[in-house]
Amino acid sequence: MSARAGIGYDTHRLVAGRRLILGGVEIEESELGLDGHSDADVLTHAVIDALLGAAGLGDIGQHFPDTDLRWRDADSADLLSEVCSLLQDHGWTIGHLDTTVICQVLKLAPYRDRMRTCLAATVGLRPLEVNVKFTTNEAMGFLGRGEGIAALAVATLERAE
Repeated sequence: MSARAGIGYDTHRLVAGRRLILGGVEIEESELGLDGHSDADVLTHAVIDALLGAAGLGDIGQHFPDTDLRWRDADSADLLSEVCSLLQDHGWTIGHLDTTVICQVLKLAPYRDRMRTCLAATVGLRPLEVNVKFTTNEAMGFLGRGEGIAALAVATLERAE
């Protein structure tokens, strides 16, 4: 068995007039959403980059460029599903995901289980194989001022040799 790990990171600015989607879950009480070409789901985007990185298959921008109108307002869960198919085509299986969302202005803990369940279902894992954590930026920088949200992800992949 061969195993690899990958790291993903994404950040988007909070803006009015958009829905806030994190880990495939809509955060209904937020008056702000994330600005981006797709639905701007930073958590799912970080997972995508971690998976692609572990497999040595580039990054989200190479596969879903913001210059391509096909991805305009795309559901990031659909993008993640496409990445899972690509991994399968290359013989990889996902072992585990560990993620952190950095957000100063919202209490996201009530959404943790829904995010875990949604991400797990999308990538074909059990919810306990997907970890979702939350932290603030201790009021420092653009994240600390509540101007955006960021996410980090670590993914492990396995492949039979």
